[in-house]
Amino acid sequence: EVQLVESGGGLVQPGGSLRLSCAASGFAFTIYAMDWVRQAPGKGLEWVSTITRGGTSTTYADSVKGRFTISRDNAKNMLYLQMNNLKLEDTAVYYCAKYPGVYSPRGQGTQVTVSS
Repeated sequence: EVQLVESGGGLVQPGGSLRLSCAASGFAFTIYAMDWVRQAPGKGLEWVSTITRGGTSTTYADSVKGRFTISRDNAKNMLYLQMNNLKLEDTAVYYCAKYPGVYSPRGQGTQVTVSS
C-alpha cells in the first residue's frame, strides 16, 4: 500500500521559509519520479515541482521557480521541498505524489499559510 506522509507546514510571514518533508513507503520509491503539488483554498490542484528518480533533474512551475527547491534522499525514501521567499499566494495544502502528481494518490497533505 502506497503511503505518503507530508510534514513541515505551518504559519509563516511573507518572505519567510519552510522546508516540507514527505516520507514514502509501500512502493519502490527509488524508481519513481516524484512531484509536489498544492491546492489553494477554493482552487484546483496545481503542480509545483518534479524531481527525477535519481534526483539529477528538477522542474518547477513558473510561480515558484527560483524560490523553491525540490530534493530527495533515496536512501531514506524521503522527498523534500525547500520554500524560500514565501508569498501570500503560496498559501495552500501541499502534497507529495508519484509523478504525475495531479493524477496520483496523495497523502493527507501539510498546510502552509503565508500571512502577515
